[in-house]
Amino acid sequence: MPRDARLPLAGTKLKRDYKGKTYQIVVHEGDFEYASKRYGSLSTIAKEITGQVWNGFLFFHLTQKSKS
Repeated sequence: MPRDARLPLAGTKLKRDYKGKTYQIVVHEGDFEYASKRYGSLSTIAKEITGQVWNGFLFFHLTQKSKS
């Protein structure tokens, strides 16, 4: 399965401020690391942080608005 083009390169650190706290995620080749644990998707991490279901690409601002 090809790597999603929206994902940054392995080793990239993503930061997200949410409710006054900064969260950092490390992108790996096949998964993601948050709070010293590995996760298979950004959506799972977003849910872990917020307690609600989120699209991980939206939560971590990895989407681009279409040009209209």
